[in-house]
Amino acid sequence: MIANRWDEAQAAQFQDAAGSDPMARELALRVYSSRLIGSDPDLVMHGGGNTSVKLRARDVMGQEIDVLHVKGSGWDLGQIEAAGLPALRLAPLLELRSLEALSDAAMVNVQRANLLDSMAPNPSVETLLHAWLPPRHIDHTHATAFLTLANLPEVAEATREIFGDRMALVRYIMPGFALAKAAAQVFEENPQAEGLLLVNHGHFTWGPTAKDSYDRLIAQTNAVMDWLSQRRAAPLRPVAALPAPERASLLPRLRGAVAGVLGDDAPMPLFDLRAGDAVMRFLARPDLDALAARGVATPDHVIRTKGHPLLLRRADPTEAGMQRALAEYADRYAAYFDRHNPRHGGSLTRLPPVPGLVWAEGVGLIGLGASRGAARIAADICEQTLRVMQDGMAAGDFRPIGEADLFDMEYWSLEQAKLGKSRPAPLQGRVVLVTGAAGAIGAAIARAFAAQGAALMLVDRDEAAVNTLRDALGRDHAALACDITEKGVADAAMAATIDAFGGLDILISNAGAAMQGAMAELPEATLRASFELNFFAPVAFAQAAVSVLRAQGRGGQLLFNVSKQAVNPGRDFGAYGLPKSATMFLLRQLALELGGEGIRVNGVNADRIRSGLLSDAMIAARAHARGLSEADYLAGNLLHREVEARHVAQAFVALALSERSTAHVMTVDGGNIEAALR
Repeated sequence: MIANRWDEAQAAQFQDAAGSDPMARELALRVYSSRLIGSDPDLVMHGGGNTSVKLRARDVMGQEIDVLHVKGSGWDLGQIEAAGLPALRLAPLLELRSLEALSDAAMVNVQRANLLDSMAPNPSVETLLHAWLPPRHIDHTHATAFLTLANLPEVAEATREIFGDRMALVRYIMPGFALAKAAAQVFEENPQAEGLLLVNHGHFTWGPTAKDSYDRLIAQTNAVMDWLSQRRAAPLRPVAALPAPERASLLPRLRGAVAGVLGDDAPMPLFDLRAGDAVMRFLARPDLDALAARGVATPDHVIRTKGHPLLLRRADPTEAGMQRALAEYADRYAAYFDRHNPRHGGSLTRLPPVPGLVWAEGVGLIGLGASRGAARIAADICEQTLRVMQDGMAAGDFRPIGEADLFDMEYWSLEQAKLGKSRPAPLQGRVVLVTGAAGAIGAAIARAFAAQGAALMLVDRDEAAVNTLRDALGRDHAALACDITEKGVADAAMAATIDAFGGLDILISNAGAAMQGAMAELPEATLRASFELNFFAPVAFAQAAVSVLRAQGRGGQLLFNVSKQAVNPGRDFGAYGLPKSATMFLLRQLALELGGEGIRVNGVNADRIRSGLLSDAMIAARAHARGLSEADYLAGNLLHREVEARHVAQAFVALALSERSTAHVMTVDGGNIEAALR
């Protein structure tokens, strides 16, 4: 059951923060209840659902008018603020109901024309529905339980059994003017109703206050959940999972195969794998093929996930099997587009013929997306859909909208208008593993690549520091605490990266330590330890990375943080310079051997960077020994300026974007002729 989380003390805090104006205080409660709704994924998820409140406001002439505050496009209910509920003049919206029809473009235009703030976001596409229902506060959700109910073949009978005449049904119509008109009519024909069930779509309810509407929403959702719980069958035994090595082999090959359908220059999608017991039980169902062909739990999802998943059986994960399954999926999608495009005048732009979801027997469900966030959203939606399907089949059946309606939603003019209008970040879709990520240079590299859209696996032995960095970068990155010199760690780190993202695109071998001592007296143990960290660990990670890149078959890049010590040795730094010079040779050897596979190998030589290698104490000691201030010591280069960790990070980004550069070492030291490579 869903808990009612309304807290009077929290509600009062929202009101007090809004000031003394009664309308602002009521809007604050609308914000508070919206956040309660949006923070529960069993009510709405990822920007879905919307809320509204009808208030009084003063226009620019100082006249009091009725306004509708409704969720704006781009806002998530879970984090919404007052600005995310823009105000529209209500009277002109009410007049629109007299029209027989209104195009989507005209509807969006008239809604924007009636915003009190012209800079506000576009109001929800369901604004007219909120406007034409008279109650003051209205909540619209895609609650898991209501989606199950809405997709039952006997939805009317089931709804009547649960609610009597307190819930009225609205037949499926795409969101927009026609749906708003139909819903308003149903509301008027059922004055006793306390909510509307939009068949195949979702749920509306209302109340005189934000709390009343929220209370009703929770109570109605729990009533459906209770009804469904009485019909659930005993859970199936989870399907047996593939051994971890097989999974680690399959996912990169699948990622490369999907990209192959997209085209030679297309970036590979990112994956989000879910393999919990509930998912694995679902994948044990005998009717899996039929369910994969059914459709989505609510039409909104098709934009995120496509209409159907790709179903991979245990027999498919061979290279040929996956390519065949993807080719068949692409052919079916092309035929689906060709069947329905003529209804739209043949003018639509076909979307990529690849799945947004994969149901992989023995592996789990996989969300696919151009970014890690998109993949996560697809996977979240799929987990909800599996629950809807499972409960629906137990309660009668799962009968979503048909193919024509599905196509119309997927190719909705409001979505088609967005195509080509946004440019992805330069490294969007690239999975980047950074060793030594929690250090000064590693963290700067991580931040620079994240800013360019990359998804990061952060590897460092300092667990607290690497987790803090991951949290700062955001939930769509991952972290692994380990000692990279230990046997088997490189393979384990690669497996963790595959589980998190589906594969790898760029390895940045950054971890290292500057061990010191005069070579004539240097203990063998010190030299061996330095080679383990500064050379053999990069070798192990490079070999593990190449294995993944080869499985994907789409090239990739290895990047090494070398050091000026590799070409310009410093006194008492032989223990550091020797393995670094070996790493530089490794870089060139790998570039020579891997270039034919499209795998580029490059590196950065940096010097005098404030970091764990060059600590404040070391800077002070070196500056004193040379009779220089610390600032002059750090600026002891041709440019007479300190080189910072961010400058090193920029060099790594530049190399990552240099598509025709390999076997190259970029120097970042402000100018040091003795360390120049050419």
